[in-house]
Amino acid sequence: MHNILIIDDEEKLRSLLKRIIALEGYKVIDAACIANARHILETQNIDIVLCDVKLPDGNGVDFTLELKSKYPRIEIILLTAYGNIPDGVRAIKNGAFDYLVKGNDNDKIIPLLSRAAEKVDLQTKVSRLEKQLGAQYNFDAIIGNSPVLHNAIQLARKVAPTEAAVLLTGETGVGKEVFAQAIHYNSLRAQQPFVALNCSAFSKEILESELFGHKAGAFTGANKDKKGLIEEAKGGTLFLDEIGEMPIDLQPKILRLLENGAYIRVGDTKEQKANLRIISATNRHMEQEIEKGHFRSDLYYRIAVFAIDLPSLRERRKDIPLLASHFLAVYCEKTNKKITSISSAAIDALKECEWKGNVRELKNVMERAVIMEDSAILQMSSLPFDIQHKHAIESTASAFHLSMVERCHILKMLQYTNGNKTEAARLMNIGIATLYRKLEEYGIK
Repeated sequence: MHNILIIDDEEKLRSLLKRIIALEGYKVIDAACIANARHILETQNIDIVLCDVKLPDGNGVDFTLELKSKYPRIEIILLTAYGNIPDGVRAIKNGAFDYLVKGNDNDKIIPLLSRAAEKVDLQTKVSRLEKQLGAQYNFDAIIGNSPVLHNAIQLARKVAPTEAAVLLTGETGVGKEVFAQAIHYNSLRAQQPFVALNCSAFSKEILESELFGHKAGAFTGANKDKKGLIEEAKGGTLFLDEIGEMPIDLQPKILRLLENGAYIRVGDTKEQKANLRIISATNRHMEQEIEKGHFRSDLYYRIAVFAIDLPSLRERRKDIPLLASHFLAVYCEKTNKKITSISSAAIDALKECEWKGNVRELKNVMERAVIMEDSAILQMSSLPFDIQHKHAIESTASAFHLSMVERCHILKMLQYTNGNKTEAARLMNIGIATLYRKLEEYGIK
């Protein structure tokens, strides 16, 4: 239900409007003057204001400007006995939703209120999504308590409010884009676009067009003008992932963009100006790339004004249980499963992994494990066979006991047959009943 405030010094008109609007399911409050309206607005949640233009203590057109500056979410419809074009234009400029002449509004007022209510609902939804987005990309949402991660977060917090170019380094899958988004959404550009581009995903020609845009006729297939991501990111942040793989021919153009905000579309002669912040990321050792002649040193010093090295998952193994539990909750919600926890054996197995793909790899493993698990506790048997195998060897000093060798062999066979127990039993030349007995003995699903 939406709350409507009617402001009019004519009591009979107020009462009539109140009855008509209340019949449509709205909650209606009325006030005879601006002073009373201010008090109501301060104490109650109002969605739409119906306001007369001429009031005993002020002008509705001027009051609209005051209202919109203090309560931008409220929609205002102005009513007047003597409509004139200048007042109508000024009312709209001041933020009024519409401007109606009394006597002509009987058939218009309810549909107009309905449209204003739709706009209020849309603004409320957008506001809620913006809050959720802010929470999602807040630094507090980055999971982990390890000192190395805490240090990286502290550096990112310090640089976020500035305009400095940031270079995020680290292995594939450590969360460089997550950090880039957190820096953007905690900067002064947070209300503007965040645009990401993977520099390794395109050829030199396509990458240039994607970044700078092109004019119609610039090359075969360029049938119309196309905006580049630099223009799409206007006022916001452009995230250049894997910048270490950017073709050397394009690097001078990025350097010029960073130095004076200037760029030229493909096939154009007119220089454009850009207003954006650039955050870059790479998994390469940039000093080595410079020595090999693959990357310009002058561009490196411009993108690495503030460099942050993100730790691998191997450097923060204590964070693995936290991350695993987080992904467990995420994928349980997606698959509608009720898995409440992870067994200690499964946690130990996860902590022993090398995680060459880092957090991204752990995320994928947990998604698969949730799909595989049928009980309320995620067991080690739901983890990939290679993780189970590694844990079976490392969890005991007697790794060469016959039972341990047998268990590892069964796991290898199951992995080879893609979990087909009948085929695994055939290859090992044992009965299917024997295999099931061994599976139960060794706790293999």
